[in-house]
Amino acid sequence: MTAQTWFVTGASAGIGRTVVEQLLAAGHRVAATARKPEVLDDLKKQHPDLLWTAVLDVTDTAALRAVVARAFAELGRIDVVFSNAGRGAVGAAEELSDAAIDEQIALNMTAPIQLFRAVVPRLRGQGGGRFLQMSTMGAHISGPGASMYHASKWGVEGFFESVVGEVAPFGIGVTMIEPGVIRTGFGAALSVADPLPVYADTPVGQVHQALRALGNLTATAPGDPVKVAAAIIASVDTAPVPRRVALGSDAHTAIRAALTGRLEEVDAGEALARSIDYPAPAGR
Repeated sequence: MTAQTWFVTGASAGIGRTVVEQLLAAGHRVAATARKPEVLDDLKKQHPDLLWTAVLDVTDTAALRAVVARAFAELGRIDVVFSNAGRGAVGAAEELSDAAIDEQIALNMTAPIQLFRAVVPRLRGQGGGRFLQMSTMGAHISGPGASMYHASKWGVEGFFESVVGEVAPFGIGVTMIEPGVIRTGFGAALSVADPLPVYADTPVGQVHQALRALGNLTATAPGDPVKVAAAIIASVDTAPVPRRVALGSDAHTAIRAALTGRLEEVDAGEALARSIDYPAPAGR
């Protein structure tokens, strides 16, 4: 891979941090943003000429646009934008607070959309680039106790599914990264709703019990974050541009089962679907 410049959100921990570490080790420049970029000071000391950092709360759209503008102005061409910032919320739909619902939409859906809108004119002006959106296998499947997380991920994938065709003529490739459960601190950082007693003996109650027992549900996950980060970086050199990259055996299995099941449901309703059409004109 030739030397590149990346812009990364949510770079302070988890997959974002691991991607930044691997990029720097390979000699690439990185504009790393986070709410607390000082946690990247150790990397800044190791790679002072390669690492550019900025404070960024991606849910602050005005600040996001300002940081994007400054990064492109100071670094020149940015080859890859990795929209990685995000968080999960756990709880039955009626357990979740209004604030938790607003955060899920703002952080996991609105912020990536606004980041994309901020960088597209600049990527187009420089003749192209790549945009990677961190998603999840949860954009294809769903489960009790994570309704708003799934809603935000299904929603953001709907947006990127559409804009792929909008920006392809300008040499801008868009890829959705869909990992399974990865061994990071994601589980420990979940926003967890106060449980309602009525859900104690339901699947949502089981999720609450598991969180109380294990704390970080991703601590023993099958996915290796180092391998995930390497696959994300390698994806930008894949041609043609992959629309989606599933990472992890659990992700592949779950996504395939979800899509196969959805096709079976559609096929089961084929006769009804066709029955509501106007009759074909005579002679055709």
